[in-house]
Amino acid sequence: MLKIIQSPTTYTIDVIKEEAAKLVRERILHQRQAIYTLCKYIPAREWPGVECELERHDFLLRDSIIDLLSKEEWRD
Repeated sequence: MLKIIQSPTTYTIDVIKEEAAKLVRERILHQRQAIYTLCKYIPAREWPGVECELERHDFLLRDSIIDLLSKEEWRD
């Protein structure tokens, strides 16, 4: 089942990270998948803005989603 992320007014890097983390937590995406797989869950009209925001923060579409989540806390 395809789950589309609800569209905020703008996709800031924090919103992108939050949505990616949510999709990983829900096991819809795996943290080792490429960032570009997020495009399936973001409305097509919003994707160019997301790409620009990722590039502005030095993320490549081929980077792993885990790179977006690198500041996530891990517990034993």
